[in-house]
Amino acid sequence: MSNNANAAQPRETETGETEPGLTIAKPSTSFDLDRFKSKRASALANVQTLLPGLPHHSIAAAKDFVRLHPSEDQYWSSELCFVNVPIQGQKKDLQHMIEEDLAMQYLPSARILRHRLALATKPYNKFFLCHVPSQNLDNIWNETNLRACEAAKKFWAQATSRSEEAAEGYVTTFARDATAFPEPEWPAQSLSELIGTAFAGRLITQADHPALLRLIGAQQLP
Repeated sequence: MSNNANAAQPRETETGETEPGLTIAKPSTSFDLDRFKSKRASALANVQTLLPGLPHHSIAAAKDFVRLHPSEDQYWSSELCFVNVPIQGQKKDLQHMIEEDLAMQYLPSARILRHRLALATKPYNKFFLCHVPSQNLDNIWNETNLRACEAAKKFWAQATSRSEEAAEGYVTTFARDATAFPEPEWPAQSLSELIGTAFAGRLITQADHPALLRLIGAQQLP
């Protein structure tokens, strides 16, 4: 009798003859489960969902606690130029970005808006682009607005108009508990990408842009 316990023994056929036993391969002792691991799940985990076009407004218009991205270098823009454009069928004008040279050439100074944009969020990653004042900072409204934006880099802050108190400016209040809301999960997209997506179709870079033609009362091309 063979000492190999794993070898199959010969078996007798119906004719009384024997046939060789079938050898069963032994499992490999170097089996590596990682060779069979799905790579798709880990690959997807490293890909962030791209944010759609974000809304943009002042910190007070959020009417909630807000955080602004703490990195001014990366997620606060320099001063940009904007114009509000009447849109047929809409009650509110739609804000467009405009190249300053075009704005100065075709529009009165009073029509040109200038402010910065900063990535901001309400609690639970409700992102928006926050209008940060950059002009007339000695004005109480702009001064207190900017103060709220600066505070929101570190704390959950809310800016509320004092007009109901017959006073001017904004009052900044803070969340009572610093851990009331989770820390923002800031997106990996650059500020330039976020602004470009938010203002897609509303970037005035040429004199024949329909929005600029509407502002100067020029006939629009068919």
